[in-house]
Amino acid sequence: MTNRTLAERRAGRGRVLATFGALVVALVGLALISAVVGQVPTTPLEVLGSLAHRVGLEIGPMPAHPSGEVTLWQVRFPRLTLAILVGACLGCAGALLQGVFANPLAEPGVVGVSSGAAVGASSVIVLGGSFAGAWSVAFAAFVGGLVTTVAVYFLARNAGRTEVVTLILTGVAVNAFAGGVIAFFTFVASPAARDRIVFWQLGSLAGATWQSVAVVGPLALLGIGASLAIARRLDLLALGENVARHLGVNVERLRQFAIVVVALLVASGVAFTGIILFVGLVVPHAMRMVLGPAHRLLIPASALAGAVVLLAADLVTRTLVANVDLPLGMVTSLAGAPFFFWLLRRTRARQGGWA
Repeated sequence: MTNRTLAERRAGRGRVLATFGALVVALVGLALISAVVGQVPTTPLEVLGSLAHRVGLEIGPMPAHPSGEVTLWQVRFPRLTLAILVGACLGCAGALLQGVFANPLAEPGVVGVSSGAAVGASSVIVLGGSFAGAWSVAFAAFVGGLVTTVAVYFLARNAGRTEVVTLILTGVAVNAFAGGVIAFFTFVASPAARDRIVFWQLGSLAGATWQSVAVVGPLALLGIGASLAIARRLDLLALGENVARHLGVNVERLRQFAIVVVALLVASGVAFTGIILFVGLVVPHAMRMVLGPAHRLLIPASALAGAVVLLAADLVTRTLVANVDLPLGMVTSLAGAPFFFWLLRRTRARQGGWA
């Protein structure tokens, strides 16, 4: 092994450690800021003191404001925890979807998964069926996301291949259809149900509770763990379908498994926050530029970066306008749409046009 090869490997390991270290520091810093910012004044030391007292350590000051402790544990901590979980789900789902479809434009929102999950949850809101409390909405969102993903996958297939343009156009059509269904549910819904559907379409973490965290958390861990389990096979699939088959990968079974995992990840987030676009598109690309295409690094990095991005976006929605909670989906769309446009033009230029 040459000295140059050893130096390149050391530089690569250093880049990986620096990236993950920066993401962890950003996540902890944003979580602390998110816990401090709000109408009830608190300080970082009070936040840390409150956490320490909850785990039995009598160190650090408690919140001085009479409502500080309740605000932290009933409002801010559930909200920032849900933001971390949902962001990790969307980032991981984006990396998985782009890997399994082998194209850079696949994203849960673009291919209609988010809209399909929203249709499933909206149907429970309007038609009833809350047989299992919060889990019934999550289950309906999961079924809607799964059906949509499967439909897009089969409609985009042609002669054994998944075409990029067909995939995107199919996603556009599915999004339009899902939008029509959601509009119908909005029209026939009661005022209370209509408010809940509008909340879905705008996307928000304002309704975060520990109950929703308890639902999303296990699903997120299960989905991210399953994604890591197939990371090596996704790397082989990136070499081409024929090569992957020769190396022992059952390509169709791998794609079907990934479809279920993507639906699980997206539905678990959409069930409680509404449609949040572009996180699953932007984050994996940013991580791929830094760490390279290997999914064993890309998937955990995308999950971690997705949590950072959504936590930062939620902080913007809470602080950009005084005493107003802006829609989270609006912020991510405004930031992500220009990136998608740039990516579309770059991909088109590399392929020499699609006409």
